Amino acid sequence: MPQEFSVSLDRIIKEHELEVLYCPQNPENIYIYSCDVNRPGLQFGGFYEYFDNTRIQIVGKTEFTFLEQRSEEERKAAIDTLFSKKPPAFVITRELELFPEILELAEKHGVAILRCKSSTSAFMAKLIAFLNLNLAPRITRHGVLIEIYGEGVLILGDSGVGKSETAIELVKRGHRLVADDAVEIKKTSNVTLVGSSPDNIRHFLELRGIGIINVRQLFGMGSVKVAEKIDMVVELEPWNPEKVYDRMGMDNHYMSILGVKVPYLTIPVKPGRNLAVILEVAAMNNRQKKMGYNAAQDLLDNLGLNMEGADTVTKYDV
Repeated sequence: MPQEFSVSLDRIIKEHELEVLYCPQNPENIYIYSCDVNRPGLQFGGFYEYFDNTRIQIVGKTEFTFLEQRSEEERKAAIDTLFSKKPPAFVITRELELFPEILELAEKHGVAILRCKSSTSAFMAKLIAFLNLNLAPRITRHGVLIEIYGEGVLILGDSGVGKSETAIELVKRGHRLVADDAVEIKKTSNVTLVGSSPDNIRHFLELRGIGIINVRQLFGMGSVKVAEKIDMVVELEPWNPEKVYDRMGMDNHYMSILGVKVPYLTIPVKPGRNLAVILEVAAMNNRQKKMGYNAAQDLLDNLGLNMEGADTVTKYDV
């Protein structure tokens, strides 16, 4: 069974500057589990098939106009039925004035009543984006995440292979560290992964022989970033003379993380190889490929050869 994540109603209130008109308990103890929201126009009309009571209910001018046109008894019955399903929160947009029965029925059924100044569409878009980020499926992987020329590069490899040393060299060259040692990866959409660092170790990095350093304190605010989209994965491994490494780059290899395919490279490590420069080139080359240019294919075309690259998923993460 997939792990279920939650976000407190208190965080939503603070993030979106919502006015609390009624709350049955401390909003820190009310949790939201659904990324989806609902405008209960159909429910006010009596249609409750497929209704999900775990969603935040959002009402705006359309729903209020519909309720205004009902008699007081019909309006009270419609609101009572909705609140009896015990949704986690009922949000009124555009600072609309409440019907008197809303607070009465909210107290009866224990439903939080909130209000905001924004238009309904604008508030829904912002709330859904917030919920998608905070309730996204996630995993934690041992590695380093760094932004190189705008590309989020996740560096993997066994302990001691040189991930942190490479990261600090990249920071010195003007790139930005996101996470060292533990990378929290969230699936924010079907095609997007976002990586960040756990709060308690953010901006810290371990260098063997030196110890723990704070990258932000040593190199300044411009050397770190809180989160970054993962555009490619690079795995560092000790050079194996018996292994054949890709020298052309015709095949496009991928790693699947949380069901999302990410371009994947294996970089062999041995004395004399400047890993920071290699990763810079890898990031720029990955961007070129996304823009439709493949240098290996261009060279083969110039030589009159016709070899199509093959997309191959080489590794899997769950």
